Amino acid sequence: MKVLSALLVAGFAAAALSSAAHAQSKIVFKASDVHPTGYPTVEAVERMGKKLSAATNGRITIQMFPSMQLGGEKEAIEQAQVGAIQIARVSVGPVGTIVDDLNVFNLPFVFRDIAHMRAVIDGPIGDDLLKQIGDNPKTGLVGLAWMDGGARSFYNKVRDVRKVEDLKGLKIRMMGNPIFVDTMNALGGNGVAMGMDQVMNALQTGVVDGAENNAPSYDSFGHVPVAKHYSLTEHLIIPELLVFSRKSFDALSKDDQALVLKFGKETQLEQRKLWDERVEASMQKIKAAGIEVITISDKKPFQDAVKPVWDKYGAKYAALVKRIQDTK
Repeated sequence: MKVLSALLVAGFAAAALSSAAHAQSKIVFKASDVHPTGYPTVEAVERMGKKLSAATNGRITIQMFPSMQLGGEKEAIEQAQVGAIQIARVSVGPVGTIVDDLNVFNLPFVFRDIAHMRAVIDGPIGDDLLKQIGDNPKTGLVGLAWMDGGARSFYNKVRDVRKVEDLKGLKIRMMGNPIFVDTMNALGGNGVAMGMDQVMNALQTGVVDGAENNAPSYDSFGHVPVAKHYSLTEHLIIPELLVFSRKSFDALSKDDQALVLKFGKETQLEQRKLWDERVEASMQKIKAAGIEVITISDKKPFQDAVKPVWDKYGAKYAALVKRIQDTK
C-alpha cells in the first residue's frame, strides 16, 4: 500500500513537473504599434503571431499592444532594447540615428515611385540595411522586415496644387525632421514642424494651411473635410521597419530564431497586400467626399526644386543613392 502511495505521489509529482515545464516553455512575444487595431501594420504582425502559434503548437504567440498602449515609437524601441517587449513597428527616423544609411530613405524623390521603392526594399539594398540594424550592437535590435508607409502627398485648404509654383507661401505641416522642413521650404512653401495630433486644430485655426501624408492618414485623421485640395506629389516615400529585441532574440533557441526571421520576413508582403487594400478604400472615401485627387504627371519641376536639400544632405549617401537609382 505504501509502495502504491509512493508511486502515486511520484506520478503526481512527475505530472506536475511536466506541466510546469510545459508552462515555462510557452513564449509570449509582446508587440507594439502606434496604429490602431485593424491597421495594416498591426494586422500583419497579428498574422505573424498566428503563424508562430501554428508552427509551434501554441508554444509561441504574439500579444499585440496597438494604439500607443506602450508609448510612442521612441518608447517602443527603448523597451525592445532591454527586452521588455520583443516586436516593434517603427519609422526609419529613430533607428536612423544609429544606422545612418537608413536616412537615405528620408531624401525627397529618392524613389521614382512606389514600385521602385518596393523593388529596393525587396532586393539586396533592403536586405543589407536590415542586416546593418542587426549587426550594429548599439541598436539592440534585429531587423525583421520592411513595411509600407505609402507615398506622402500634399493636401491644403487654400488652392489646388498642380505645379510647384502653387505651393508658394503655403504653411504646410511636416514631420519634425529638418530634412522634411527644408524640403517644404525648397518647394516654396513654409514648412511647419508639429506632431500629428496637433494638425487638425492647426488647420482649423489657420496655424497651417495644409499638411502632407498618405491617403489612409489623410482620411482617417479627419482632415478631408477641412483641407479639400489633394495633390499626388509623392515627394516622400518612406518605408517603415519591423524590428525585434536583440536581447530577447539571443535568448531563443536557433530553431525559434529561424521561425522569427522566416515569419517576420513574410510580413513584408502580408502587410503590403493589406496596405494596398487600405489605400484603395481610403481613395474611394476621399473621392466620395467630393475631393478631386490631382495627379502630378510631370514631377521634374518638383524634383528640381529640392536640389538644395540633396546638396545639403545627400552627398554622404552618394554610393547608396546610385545603387537605389540603378534598381529596376
